[in-house]
Amino acid sequence: MDVSEEEDYYYHDNISLNYSYEDYFTLCEKGDVRSFAGLFLPIVYAVCVVVGLAGNTLVVAVYAYHKRLKTMTDAFLTHLAVADLLLLFTLPFWAADAARGWELGEALCKIVSACYTVNFTCCMLLLACISLDRYLATVRARGGDGGGGGGGGGGQRLQRVFSRKHCGKVCLVVWVTAFALGLPDLILSEVRLTANRSVCLVVYPPSMAREVKACLEIAEVLLGFLVPLLVMVFCYWSVGRALRGLPVESRGRKWKAVRVLLVVVGAFVVTQLPYNALKVYRAMDSVYALVTQCGLSKKLDQAAQVTESLALTHCCLNPLLYAFVGSSFRQHMMKVAKRFGEWRRSRRRRAAQTEEQGIEMSFNSHSVSQETNTFSI
Repeated sequence: MDVSEEEDYYYHDNISLNYSYEDYFTLCEKGDVRSFAGLFLPIVYAVCVVVGLAGNTLVVAVYAYHKRLKTMTDAFLTHLAVADLLLLFTLPFWAADAARGWELGEALCKIVSACYTVNFTCCMLLLACISLDRYLATVRARGGDGGGGGGGGGGQRLQRVFSRKHCGKVCLVVWVTAFALGLPDLILSEVRLTANRSVCLVVYPPSMAREVKACLEIAEVLLGFLVPLLVMVFCYWSVGRALRGLPVESRGRKWKAVRVLLVVVGAFVVTQLPYNALKVYRAMDSVYALVTQCGLSKKLDQAAQVTESLALTHCCLNPLLYAFVGSSFRQHMMKVAKRFGEWRRSRRRRAAQTEEQGIEMSFNSHSVSQETNTFSI
């Protein structure tokens, strides 16, 4: 992004939506936008961190206890929880940035910026992988008949790729793809002084600012929203068709599963669609200069803050939507809870035995003391 002296009138909106209106004929002072962000973002980020840490830490702890993951979905859920946690760990930095400005140096600015983008994209791609794995599990259960268009050579190749043997390779591809999208943030993020405060933002070279910025935004929308959404819709639609073929006596279980699928897709659309629609509009604005009024640019900045915060709430919902509803995870969690209960009971028994031994030793010592006194008399 081309940063000029007029940047004192620029407001930074976290990572992806860094836009400057210094080319406008009328300078746009955005103190009210900064004030809104300084109050709104720390509160929302604090809630996300508390709720997200609790759920995702539980997921990681349960799967770490069961060192050998049995299915591809177990592995994807573990990586998803790790990506969610890494993303949540960046939020306190952005909350402090919104409230006080960036005071942590340029190196940490680059690392936190890249970590945000990498893990946000990784979460979305892993959701697509989970959808594919569930779809392929349905295909296998139906004897490989394709499940609504997914059979044939392509379906067989997908089944070979999405197998426990290649689980590590699939996850590696996901992380490498996400890292590639986060590389510009790692290279181009800088700490700049704007409106008498330091901010961490991505600064593109002037010669390629508009085109590169727009291309990166569109790439993030494609890989972080559109592709996962299309994969989820196709896979869960195919799974829903397979559920329709279940016998009548399984109708209750069938509709419960359909409701879960609808909630999963609905939550993804509700949380991610506004944020990505705004990113597309801002990408178009960076090329065609659609926004020419200060009032509209302020509204877009505030909309970016609200929609991005809404998108981040998916980190808190992932354990509920994907892990806790799964029978496999619930079984793992029950085993961990049972082992933990047994450990607590054994610890209490040892403490009680130690206390009884201490009382007995004290009583014996008191008796010996009395005998000694009597003998002395």
